[in-house]
Amino acid sequence: MSRRSELTRAPSSVKIVISGGFGVGKTTFIGAISEIEPLVTEAAMTEVSAGVDDATQLPLKSTTTVALDFGRITLDDSLIMYLFGTPGQERFVFLWDDLVDGALGAVVLVDTRRIDDCYPVLDYFEEQGTPFIVAVNHFSRAEQFELDEVREALGVGESVPLIGCDARDRESVKEVLVMVIEQVLMQRLAETVV
Repeated sequence: MSRRSELTRAPSSVKIVISGGFGVGKTTFIGAISEIEPLVTEAAMTEVSAGVDDATQLPLKSTTTVALDFGRITLDDSLIMYLFGTPGQERFVFLWDDLVDGALGAVVLVDTRRIDDCYPVLDYFEEQGTPFIVAVNHFSRAEQFELDEVREALGVGESVPLIGCDARDRESVKEVLVMVIEQVLMQRLAETVV
C-alpha cells in the first residue's frame, strides 16, 4: 500500500450502545465524552407520562429520550467510536434492535435508587449475546453500595464487569468505555479458543 493510499483511507468505526433504565444518565454519559455536540431526541415529559414514567427520584427531570442519543469519539486517525444511547422506558424497546444492530458491545448504566429499572435491559443484552458491562452511576445524595452488593442485587455473574462511574465526568466515562472494549476483546478471544 502506498503512503498516499494510507493517508486517504477512511477510518474504521466501532459502535457502542449505552443503555439503562429511565433517567439513569445515558444522555449525560454520551454528552460528557462526545467530541461533537451530541444528537439527542429529548422530548418534554408531559402529563401523559405521569403514570408511566416514575420520576419521584428525579424531581428536576423534565425531558426524556424518545428515540436515541448519538455521540462520536475519534480515537486516532484510523478509528472512530460511535455511541448510541437507547431510550430507557420499556415502551420504546422496539427501537433497541435497530440501535444495537452492529454494536461491538454495550454499557448498562444503573441507578441503585431504582435498580429494578435495569432488569429488562440486562435481560435484553444477555438474550442478544452482546458483550456488556454494568456501570453504576453515582448520584449525589444517593446511598452508595459496594459493587459486590450491586452485583448480588442484579444477579449478574462474575463474567460481567461492574464499575462505578460519574456520567458527568469525562475521565470516569472514559474508564467505562475502556472497560467495555476490554470485555469485548475478552469475549472474542474466548470464542476463538472454543
